[in-house]
Amino acid sequence: MTTLTLKNIRKSYGSGEIIRGVSLTVGHGEFTVFVGPSGCGKSTLLRMIAGLEEISGGDLLIDGQRVNDVGPAGRGLAMVFQSYALYPHMTVYQNMEFALKLAKIPRAERHARIGAVARTLQLEPYLQHRPAALSGGQRQRVAIGRAIVRNPRLFLFDEPLSNLDAALRERMRVELATLHRRLGATTIYVTHDQVEAMTLADRIVVLNKGVVEQVGAPLELYHHPRNLFVARFIGMPPMNLLPAHVRGADARGMHLILPDGGEARACVTTSDSLDGTDVTLGIRPEHICHIRPGPAGADAAGENVQHGRIMLVEHLGALSHVHVRLATGHDLIIQTHDGGGLSRDAPITFSLSAQHCQVFDSHGRAMTRMPLTAGAHAAGHKT
Repeated sequence: MTTLTLKNIRKSYGSGEIIRGVSLTVGHGEFTVFVGPSGCGKSTLLRMIAGLEEISGGDLLIDGQRVNDVGPAGRGLAMVFQSYALYPHMTVYQNMEFALKLAKIPRAERHARIGAVARTLQLEPYLQHRPAALSGGQRQRVAIGRAIVRNPRLFLFDEPLSNLDAALRERMRVELATLHRRLGATTIYVTHDQVEAMTLADRIVVLNKGVVEQVGAPLELYHHPRNLFVARFIGMPPMNLLPAHVRGADARGMHLILPDGGEARACVTTSDSLDGTDVTLGIRPEHICHIRPGPAGADAAGENVQHGRIMLVEHLGALSHVHVRLATGHDLIIQTHDGGGLSRDAPITFSLSAQHCQVFDSHGRAMTRMPLTAGAHAAGHKT
């Protein structure tokens, strides 16, 4: 039962603090993904866990044992790097065997372990090949196999698929997910790719400037971001955000004034003390509904109705992303299953689903949304 605990972990280089008090627990068998923008500290944090970077403050515990001063070899971890880090002069077999020989594992056991892992990763035909003769995906499988044969307590992955093309990354995601289910090993995975994070993770840790912004299951972060940073970062395309002004609230939620003077309602709980304050209205592209081409007309009246002009329509097969500019100059993206009747430079009218509108206060903190009513999910996809 391998667990990892970080208690107020800090990392400084001179006077600059890169990791600023990260506390986190990764449970046994959990697949945890670190995401965040470049320079947020996710790879540095992973290297501290691996023992490749010194910890400036706080405690790092593996199965309850403090390992701050334990070297990489003594932590029982295995790390897979972005660059594969294979020995070019060794065969696949020798690359996978090397760490086992250093650990003085008997030859027969080494052979059995490598054979079992090679079968799992479909590497048997390549055991006598050198890395230069392999494709990118095959090299990545060798790097993963080299980690697996060690039977580590914890797997660490540092952007392992970033050097692969899109199609190969998709196949490798499936292989990694299948492998994790089979092994049940505790895993920490660093990536900048949201698709990898959303599809692989049991839990996602969103990092920003060395601080944890939010931890949760992928869909929890997607539907209930804690603040504006998470709302902007999680989701592709990202959440639409518009400035707004609070004008009262009642049992149906908050009443807002948008930049063009139009009104909108958001099903969030609030207090009268927020009346008159500036907030940010957020809505996911798929929750913009009642989409119809053409300018506002007599039939355009209704709650949360907005108007704009289409700047671009991206047809992505079953879905279309419609880029719209409002009269105020603000841009948003609509995701629809039926973009065939929409064209560039044409006017468009649509509604913001009040049940799915999110509101962030002047400090960027999310306000609590009311429970969705029956049929609210479906309402967000009407066109």
